[in-house]
Amino acid sequence: MAIKVLIVDDSALIRSLLTDIIDSQADMEVVGTAPDPLVARERIKALNPDVLTLDVEMPRMDGLVFLEKLMRLRPMPVLMVSSLTEKSSFLTLRALELGAVDFVTKPKIDISRGMQEYALEITEKIRTAAKAKIRQPPPNVHLSVERKNTADVVLPVTHRTFSSTEKVIAIGASTGGTEALKTFLAAMPHDAPGILITQHMPEAFTRTFAQRLNNLCRLSVKEAEHGERVLPGHAYIAPGNRHILLARSGANYVIELSDGPPVSRHRPSVDVLFRSAANCAGKNAVGIILTGMGDDGAAGMLEMREAGAYTFAQDEKSCVVFGMPKEAIARGGVDEVLPLCEMPRRLFGWLMSQGNRAFRV
Repeated sequence: MAIKVLIVDDSALIRSLLTDIIDSQADMEVVGTAPDPLVARERIKALNPDVLTLDVEMPRMDGLVFLEKLMRLRPMPVLMVSSLTEKSSFLTLRALELGAVDFVTKPKIDISRGMQEYALEITEKIRTAAKAKIRQPPPNVHLSVERKNTADVVLPVTHRTFSSTEKVIAIGASTGGTEALKTFLAAMPHDAPGILITQHMPEAFTRTFAQRLNNLCRLSVKEAEHGERVLPGHAYIAPGNRHILLARSGANYVIELSDGPPVSRHRPSVDVLFRSAANCAGKNAVGIILTGMGDDGAAGMLEMREAGAYTFAQDEKSCVVFGMPKEAIARGGVDEVLPLCEMPRRLFGWLMSQGNRAFRV
């Protein structure tokens, strides 16, 4: 049965674009459109869609106000449609907090060159949203398949011994990851080992995301910068469209940012971060893979485990989308599978079992 989609956007151009993209797919259809939330409210009742696409900034009723009411009264999968601006990034992150599954960014008015990539992204995210767990408060258009690179295109595997015992934590997440990361990082003590994070997110969003987390957490959270030292009590988020890698400068861990090719169709890629942690930290690294669609991070997590790192995966029940953790588990890269709420305490229990001092979480 086709996925029924209702498009809510005040732009006739965007409504038309999304309709063409969605209706070109054999497994989904646009059952209606609405120029604002008040019209959308009536069409949801009449059309009973499976997925709603919702503009962030809307006339007559703010998109966030509408989303909050919707998730309280009729929870359903919602995909936010956002502009690449600082204001829109703030509102989009708030929408994810309110229960939206994911978001896509609006294409430019001249979209001819980017149409295929945009079509692939929107349709994949609609499919994911249709299957996602909702928190309460053959196509007519040919889609080119991008070559799926491995982390080899960014850095090779290396084998080395490690004299340092300083721990470092590498985390990967995608769909549902913004809220999962907020929950996880809020439980971290102010002196936790340095944390490097790859969250699939475009440019203009990661800085706002880091600032929001920094205001909520005991440790310092920031968008990563090339060459900066990885310090305890700090979490570093990969900038949108750049890989983040763990590297060494003498006895210190440092951050490298790379503009290398996408890996597992992503930049930043979890596989790249995890391989760099395996190469650079080995048994002194901890790998954590959280909710997300696809398999990015599965290969890298196995490399981490084979290099001596200890690895955790979020369990299916607490994931919005059990894609990335499921693949990592299937490939044998995971030591423990845990609910998100139990992960911080188990992590620090393991660290203390390795001779690290006690942490309060």
